[in-house]
Amino acid sequence: MRCFPLSPLHTLLLAASIAVVPQVLAAPPLVKIEIRDHLFYPSNVKIPANTKVKLVVINRDPTAEEFESYELNREKIIPGGATSVIFIGPLPPGEYPFFGEFFPRTAQGKVIAE
Repeated sequence: MRCFPLSPLHTLLLAASIAVVPQVLAAPPLVKIEIRDHLFYPSNVKIPANTKVKLVVINRDPTAEEFESYELNREKIIPGGATSVIFIGPLPPGEYPFFGEFFPRTAQGKVIAE
């Protein structure tokens, strides 16, 4: 089997692809929020800025709730006793409120990107 030396361009492309592979394969950070008694726990969650995040919402209540955020441009109904995944970001640094559409007076929270 003959081996041929790599050209400088091929060497550069190979090095660049090796550097990118771990970033592509890395899963987004995971943040869990629970709904209990029509409240979000924790009500404030911190996430890294400029990073896509996997938000796992676990509804411990027997009734459905809708995760809603105008600032995050997300809304999703989570049936009672169910778990849902919502991807958010990447977000610039700041605060992004969310609420429960079905119980908006009690179900309030905030994503803090820093």
